[in-house]
Amino acid sequence: MPYIDIKCFPRPEEAGKEIVEKINQVLIDTWGCPQEAVSISLEMVAPEDWDEQVKIPEMDARDDTMMILHGEKRF
Repeated sequence: MPYIDIKCFPRPEEAGKEIVEKINQVLIDTWGCPQEAVSISLEMVAPEDWDEQVKIPEMDARDDTMMILHGEKRF
């Protein structure tokens, strides 16, 4: 615990590493997670594949658990 799965449009490799490290640190600092408990994946998805690979099967299917959707906080 926790497992974070990030999917995004292609970004430079260094930018991906930077965001993963920042999220990692927030989990450690805010939730008190030990480093060995944190797992984070990062997958780059082409814009033309977004709806088919991410939006429909993951975002739409989990609408009830989306905490922020299209920039809008749902809590």
